[in-house]
Amino acid sequence: STILFFLFPATDVGITGGNASKENAAVVTHVTAQPSSLTTLEPWSFLVSQTPAKEKAKEGETVVLNCHFNSPQHPSLTDLMVKWYKEDEKGQTDLLENNVTVLPNNSRFFMSGDLSQGDASLVILNVTTSDHGIYFCEVTLPDGKVVTGDGTKLRIRRALGLFGIEESIGTIIGVVAAGIGGIVVLIIVFTPKLRKCILCMRQESRQ
Repeated sequence: STILFFLFPATDVGITGGNASKENAAVVTHVTAQPSSLTTLEPWSFLVSQTPAKEKAKEGETVVLNCHFNSPQHPSLTDLMVKWYKEDEKGQTDLLENNVTVLPNNSRFFMSGDLSQGDASLVILNVTTSDHGIYFCEVTLPDGKVVTGDGTKLRIRRALGLFGIEESIGTIIGVVAAGIGGIVVLIIVFTPKLRKCILCMRQESRQ
């Protein structure tokens, strides 16, 4: 019985210890599984923001279209690829790809931002009316994931240089047409009266 007395607690302790180790193993497995799930979700929190949503400029000015990105993973900057493209009534036009301009013989478009600071802003020099449209900033991550901003709508105003007034061609044509129409109406209305006045003056001069 003495032998059994020593063997029984030993067996009991062994069983309890085994159960405890199994429970601990289960707990450890559960805890270590959480970071892996967070890791798979982190890339989806990569954000590309374009603010403000609308920009306007006058012909000949320099425009900066803001684009900022933020990622908790801090991917390698050498593997980040930035693309800018414009959409208008003619369709889509690629302006900048792999961080450099893709337009032949065109140095008006270039990226001015510092990628290390999450800045991929685009600069347009000497804007013209053909530059109007919606500009999109697109960032490609090292794993191939592509994130695009909501876009910035750019509107260009034509500068007349007349008394500092800036109007569009359509507005100018409308104003001129209205003025000519008004003059024609005045001529039609006052022509009969002018004739009567001329006749009256002739009759008075004869008398």
